[in-house]
Amino acid sequence: PKLYAQSAVLMDGDTGRILYEKNGDTPRPMASTTKIMTCILALEMGEEEDPVTVSARAARQPKVRLGAPEGAVFSLKDLLYSLMLESHNDTAVMIAEHIGGSVEAFAGLMNRKARDLGCRDTCFLTPNGLDARQEGPDGETWMHSTTAADLATMMRYCVWQSPAGEAFQAICQTRSYSFSDLEGKYTGSCVNHNALLSMMSGVAAGKTGYTDDAG
Repeated sequence: PKLYAQSAVLMDGDTGRILYEKNGDTPRPMASTTKIMTCILALEMGEEEDPVTVSARAARQPKVRLGAPEGAVFSLKDLLYSLMLESHNDTAVMIAEHIGGSVEAFAGLMNRKARDLGCRDTCFLTPNGLDARQEGPDGETWMHSTTAADLATMMRYCVWQSPAGEAFQAICQTRSYSFSDLEGKYTGSCVNHNALLSMMSGVAAGKTGYTDDAG
């Protein structure tokens, strides 16, 4: 059958062996699949009941977004459902600032984790996956990107190897979720947009994403 994806990898979840690939090592923009790494770092480094505040930078993020005003405070647990089900861009920035202290510092944590997992062709610049480019110290251009092989490696880690794997799966398998900020002034409602959950059985986790560059 014709495979329309520009890149693809089929990986054995137990061993990490790649069984099939199409341009598996070609770096490409990764859109909101970025949030896979944002989520697992938050689960491993934060606590579910941590209070997380909407910053000015988070409130300025483009759609899709939760849309809560600057200063509102949510629990980290609730924001992880906002992140993975609705793919809210402001939520990703809130989580990054909470865990890393800043978006830039959190991107450093993301890249360090990717290297630890053996993902050598991945470059994280944002926690939400919006298209981004940055000039490196030697004048080279860095692009927010990954490869199909690296992305499969990251997902394998999140589902099967991370100490937070069960919590990660529970979030990704949730069909809908509602929550409010800690003062009860603002509410959020999330629906999982991963169509595979209803198309086939046995889906452990997944993440959708779209940007102009990523398609």
